Amino acid sequence: MFCTGPEEQKARNLAHGPHVAVTIGSDTWDAGLDVVVEGDAVRATGGPELRRLAHAFRAKYGDAWDFENDDEAFDPHGQRALVYRVVPDKVLAFAKSPHGQTTFRP
Repeated sequence: MFCTGPEEQKARNLAHGPHVAVTIGSDTWDAGLDVVVEGDAVRATGGPELRRLAHAFRAKYGDAWDFENDDEAFDPHGQRALVYRVVPDKVLAFAKSPHGQTTFRP
């Protein structure tokens, strides 16, 4: 899941096509796991769903990520952030110790 302002480059790119690749991982070459998720970004909307997601952001990142929401976005009376979830087509995982990789297609 990720969010972006409606006027930001990410939102403008998504307006032209939903296909994305999201990469997460560790900053070491010999430990941890790197993951790439490829799929389509789909808007998360609706008051109850956005409240649930805002709670998850707050639980992970603390009060600095304490979002109000309406049915369309986080922070509806401020900088508005559109919320997206990625529906995966393919997931790649790269292990660093021992080195290895795998691919998953749902």
